[in-house]
Amino acid sequence: MAVEFFLKNKLINGINYNEYFNSLKNKIELIEKNNLKEINGYPAELYKLNYQRSTRIEKTYKVNEELMRLIKYISEQYWLIITEHWCGDSAQIVPYISKIAECNEKINLIIIERDKNLDIMDMYLTNGTRSIPKLIAFDYDGKELFQWGPRPKEAQELINKAKAEGKSKKEFLELLHKWYAKDKGKSIEKEFYEIINSLINHYNQKEK
Repeated sequence: MAVEFFLKNKLINGINYNEYFNSLKNKIELIEKNNLKEINGYPAELYKLNYQRSTRIEKTYKVNEELMRLIKYISEQYWLIITEHWCGDSAQIVPYISKIAECNEKINLIIIERDKNLDIMDMYLTNGTRSIPKLIAFDYDGKELFQWGPRPKEAQELINKAKAEGKSKKEFLELLHKWYAKDKGKSIEKEFYEIINSLINHYNQKEK
């Protein structure tokens, strides 16, 4: 289902997570049918690997009960995710965010592709870079509530340390994805719990 979202006076057509995941699945079928080596300038193997990563999370992940209970207290929100299928971090993160958003029907999750929306991406840079995935949450009046991304703090610290030690991109990416496999979304849950709890406390204080 196409979603229309008004952000900074611009109408964006987004898609939900199922549409996003199915579009990745369609790319995999296209790759295999035509023996493609790349799509949109990115290696076909990246798409295959990311499909496997996301599928594994889809099949195995359940939101922990503490976070599930807390998230039910938040009011209507849009969660806008900027991402791409070729992004390894996105494959390891977006399925978790989708599952968390599903815990509250008042959360409207919208996904847009970075490379087709660079004007929006450039409003939410990370240290001057177009790093993804990036989540921006808004209330239904369009007020920004919080930002998250492009990866959990512990994962970012791992990358920073690996780069400082002079490790190659191949080496630090291998370390990163081993970290994701071991962490199993726990760091994402912890950070989202802290964000949502802070948001709820803020609104409770305003109502007093």
